[in-house]
Amino acid sequence: MKSAVTLLAVMSMALSAQALAAGETLRVGADLSYPPFQYRDAAGTPTGFEIDITNAVCKAAQVKCEYVVSSFDAEIPSLMARKVDFISPLGATAKRQKSIDFSDFIYHIPTKLVAHKGSNLQPDVTSLQGKRIAVQQGSIQEMYANKYWAPKGVDVVMYPDQDVIYQDLAAGRLDGALSPGVAVTYGFLNKPEGKDFALTGPEVRDDLLFSIGSAYGLRKGDEKMQKLLNEGLAKVMADGTWEKIKQHYFGDLEMKVTRTEPVNATQ
Repeated sequence: MKSAVTLLAVMSMALSAQALAAGETLRVGADLSYPPFQYRDAAGTPTGFEIDITNAVCKAAQVKCEYVVSSFDAEIPSLMARKVDFISPLGATAKRQKSIDFSDFIYHIPTKLVAHKGSNLQPDVTSLQGKRIAVQQGSIQEMYANKYWAPKGVDVVMYPDQDVIYQDLAAGRLDGALSPGVAVTYGFLNKPEGKDFALTGPEVRDDLLFSIGSAYGLRKGDEKMQKLLNEGLAKVMADGTWEKIKQHYFGDLEMKVTRTEPVNATQ
């Protein structure tokens, strides 16, 4: 009898939380300069892997979501200033966890160096000394390059978005860029302007700066939002929606987070 009462209480709490959230419009911080994860389609509508996943999560959670567009490095300040209710997926790094909370993991993407074919550049200080290497402002790649490469003679160049990085790579103004490997592949390498470039060397990892995976960013202590998003994410994972969207953008590439402990630093 006691267990039945407890179960009813839990169900009641869950339904209550759902009822409070049903029909609400949530503001999602987004940077739409990051294909195929986040970008605008020909009609100007937000789309991409992360946008499609987020739309599915919001639908499963019975809420409406609208996107508040800004640069990537402005997303956390916007969250803290309550201009948005949560942030579209970003790496759940130890540094970020000091200022914001996160949902459950959504996916994992390795960080890679992209450089001109035949350059023989590798993602290490010895190879990159004196080279101009681009990173996106506010990204974990920027944090890594500024910590390990810039003090040892690598010219780390910060850009507001990935599109400008791709343009300067193609124009020969950069020797390489440190970026999420899938974003570079589908946003640059698979296009005519990226035909002379390739991902080079091993995955760049660090157990302090990098995360196991990407997740929604939340304000500290916002348990209601965390519960809402986690439940919605669990539904789209269980019913095959997540896999269908992933297949659409990335085919059979493995992107689910299977680890629970930090990766080991290799640099």
